[in-house]
This record gives sequence, structure tokens and C-alpha cells, in this order.
Amino acid sequence: MKILMVLTSHDKLGNTGEKTGFWLEEFAAPYYVFKDAGAEITLASPLGGQPPLDPKSDAPDFQTDATHRFKADSAAQNVLSNTLTLAEVSAADFDAVFYPGGHGPLWDLAEDPSSIALIEAMLAAGKPVATVCHAPGVLRHPKTPAGVSVVQEKTVTGFTNTEEEAVGLTKIVPFLVEDMLKQNGGKYSKSEDWHPHVVTDGLLITGQNPASSEPAAKALLEKLS
Repeated sequence: MKILMVLTSHDKLGNTGEKTGFWLEEFAAPYYVFKDAGAEITLASPLGGQPPLDPKSDAPDFQTDATHRFKADSAAQNVLSNTLTLAEVSAADFDAVFYPGGHGPLWDLAEDPSSIALIEAMLAAGKPVATVCHAPGVLRHPKTPAGVSVVQEKTVTGFTNTEEEAVGLTKIVPFLVEDMLKQNGGKYSKSEDWHPHVVTDGLLITGQNPASSEPAAKALLEKLS
């Protein structure tokens, strides 16, 4: 079982002067779900190397068992610091792909030609694509072989407009995940803000927020079993 995890390389939070990147729990929790299941994990990002960590996700309030485990795991830290570039990975080499969130993907992965091509190739080959929190933003441009959005008529979730409002970034982000999924013809589904919510529809697995990252990873494993 070979799983590709794709992280953002983008570290600027719009014009705020603040940093962004990937959200630690959304990487760490799925990473250990996959690792403990015996999966072979490969990490990639648009620029390769060390992806930027959203400093807010490193704050004490957001630590979980998985983030503590990661901070004590030098081997995992080494893997994270040496991600491949997205351009050098091929859908043919993997059974599934998982995109952790954080605000970063809205700027780079959502528009990245290699990411768009990867998602299209995975789905066309019958391989599942899982995204969580802001990472469903990467589904903005990929199309099916018929030329329609991959989320059209699919039940999907992602970071809600009210969650974005709560973190004060509605006017900063390049687009709102909830709005984009609806505009692309998705049947948008959500739970209460900050509560775990994961939807599987065909080959698409989406999670609403950071708390959904571990259950989204487990849903991906179920799809592969």
C-alpha cells in the first residue's frame, strides 16, 4: 500500500505579513494512521524540501497525541524535511493520495498544474483522493475525462465559511472552500464548526476541519482495504 501525501510550499498569509503553511495535526495524524497500518508513505510538495509549517498550528492549544509523537520522531521529521517535488511524482506509483490542509494550499496547490494533473490521473485510474480542511481547495480546477469538475454532483465537505470567519481570514484567502465546492457543482455537506466531519463519495474523501484529519485518513484506508 503506497500513499502519497502532498503538502503546501506556500508560507505567506496573503498581505497580512503573517506566515502560513500546512497545519501540523492535519499532517501528523494521517501520517501515523498510514504508518501504523503498514503503508509506504511518500511526501511531496510544489517546491520540494521542507514544507512551511503554519506557526499557529504549533501553538500549545493545538497539540494532539499525533503532534507530540511527531515532535519526538526524528525519522519522521527527516522525511518531512526532504519532500520530493510534485513534478517528479507519478500517479502510477501510488495507490492513493492525501492532502493535509492549512491555509497554504489555497494559494499554491489549488493552482499548481502538477497537482491538478496528479488528481485527474489518480481519479481516472480509479484511485482515491483524500483532502482535509482547506485542502479540498485543491479540487478547484481538476476535471473528469468528460471535462466537468471532479466535485460535480459529489457530496463533499471542507472548511466552512463560518470557520473561516471565526479565524478572521474571510477577506484574506484567495477563495472560500465552501463557496468554491458549491460553485463547482458539489453537494456541500457540513457538521457543526470544529467538529469532525468526513464524507466519502466514490473516490473522493473530504474532511471539514483539523479534527477531521484522523477520521479522513481512516476513511482512506477503508477505501483501500
